Amino acid sequence: MTEHTNPLGQPIGFPVEGWTARTRPQSAPMTGRFCRVEPLDAGRHAAELYAANSEDREGRMWTYLPWGPYAGFDDYLAAIEAGLRREDFITHAVIDEASGKAAGVASYLNINPAAGSIEVGGIAYSPALQRKPAGTEAMYLMMRRVFDELGYRRYEWKCNALNAPSRAAAERYGFRFEGIFRQADIVKGHNRDTAWFSIVDSEWPAIKAAFERWLDPANFADDGRQRVSLSALTAR
Repeated sequence: MTEHTNPLGQPIGFPVEGWTARTRPQSAPMTGRFCRVEPLDAGRHAAELYAANSEDREGRMWTYLPWGPYAGFDDYLAAIEAGLRREDFITHAVIDEASGKAAGVASYLNINPAAGSIEVGGIAYSPALQRKPAGTEAMYLMMRRVFDELGYRRYEWKCNALNAPSRAAAERYGFRFEGIFRQADIVKGHNRDTAWFSIVDSEWPAIKAAFERWLDPANFADDGRQRVSLSALTAR
């Protein structure tokens, strides 16, 4: 895109013609082949999520999150209920179609409709979703809503810079690394440097095509193994 200058010859960025503020994401469920993504409801989802999370015996899924692990179900339920009161988060449960049960959560946050920018975060996947097609498809469905349905310009992913699996996932999903915000936060008494990634609207069509090719039933053998990796497709 061509950058513009003002009458003084100073660069002022390319024009965004006809732009209007976007709406916040709605609460309608998003349905795919491997999963369903629906608004988190403590009464319907908490027990299933707690059971799924309990399969992570060592509590590794909580290492880089600002919450968890939990002493028991009551603590987990209270945390979910408190989280649902946060106005800056729109949190979803990820339902594994194979089991019909909730197996993870993911949120929209840092929502800026005026700029068309939104972040996906607060991702807590139980072992049932980790490195599974359902977990990947959930990320695709959330991206598709942001870009195709709502017309946002920017989709963000941020994580602890030490969280190698999260950084690898961002790149696998097609996010572009933007840099490290040093000493960005203190989490559970420890420094957090934050790694920033993003996808912008001009990149979305190619990333969408990569996801759809990966999710195509023809990409999976009879035993469920993928024929072409998503990393290979997004790298192109």
